[in-house]
Amino acid sequence: MSSAPITLVPGFWLGAWAWDDVVAALRADGHDVTAITLPGLESADADRSTISLNDHVDAICRAVTAAGRPVVLAVHSGAGASGYAASDRVPQQIAAMVYVDSGPATGPLEPGFGDVEKPLPPTWEELGENLDGISDEQLETFRRRALPQPGGPIRDAPELTNDRRLDVPSTIICSAFSSEQIKAAVEEGYAWLGGLKELRDVTWVDLPTSHWPMWSRPKELSALLGDIARRASAD
Repeated sequence: MSSAPITLVPGFWLGAWAWDDVVAALRADGHDVTAITLPGLESADADRSTISLNDHVDAICRAVTAAGRPVVLAVHSGAGASGYAASDRVPQQIAAMVYVDSGPATGPLEPGFGDVEKPLPPTWEELGENLDGISDEQLETFRRRALPQPGGPIRDAPELTNDRRLDVPSTIICSAFSSEQIKAAVEEGYAWLGGLKELRDVTWVDLPTSHWPMWSRPKELSALLGDIARRASAD
């Protein structure tokens, strides 16, 4: 039996290219996989002034629907908000959700953010994320290819009205922080993890590494996604 198709969504500042190593590994293993670039992140010249969270949700919904059968939807980092909203809008198109160092957000990521866009911070120290296992070459590529994140998806609240999303099997891949640390953060009430108080089928996986495991541990991440896709097809 073939595995479920896999749709990959990158986090802030990134396009589909961020998943290249994972895509290559999954395709080599026989999986049908697509990585997407969200609106406003297509090029340096893209108009980011009117991009909303709903635009990102729409793009994800189009991608998963185009697959023709229910997909494994893997979202990274800040794409957890748009990914969770997509599972609310088209739960029948999603066989399983995977949050890669991310979470099912129930509120705005930064409600007070007022700018048109958010550039990648000028230093890695200011970024404040775990860089374990990422090479200098990878960091240089990140710096060179990163584009400003549209402001709308940062400050918009996801629209969540369909309780069918609560039954979508969801895997939380914890890389920059452990699953125990994330579970503690859930209890503290962070909006970017809000869905973890309401989802009914959650699996926790620890993959200790950077906030960008698609770069620092691509083989291991690909294997996890492939296993989830095979199980999703069998269910």
